[in-house]
Amino acid sequence: MSDPTPRRFDDLLGALTGPAGPELTCEQCFEELDLYVELELGEHDADARIPGMRAHLDGCPACAEDHNSLYALVASERQIQGPDASTA
Repeated sequence: MSDPTPRRFDDLLGALTGPAGPELTCEQCFEELDLYVELELGEHDADARIPGMRAHLDGCPACAEDHNSLYALVASERQIQGPDASTA
């Protein structure tokens, strides 16, 4: 059986040191969240278009919850309306 300690240590160290790259603030995240979700669902490179968003979402539970909720809502609306709904 493998020891889970190294992975837990890496998680804790990452939480303490923060992301290696740029990170948005909560306010910036809120301003860019709609576009980020649209890019994700459109199969574009959302992380390249909005640098720092993924790092922020990985480290901020409140913004991650907003992202997950918005993503689920928009994805379900697109599924109901069909694939051309985003271009209407």
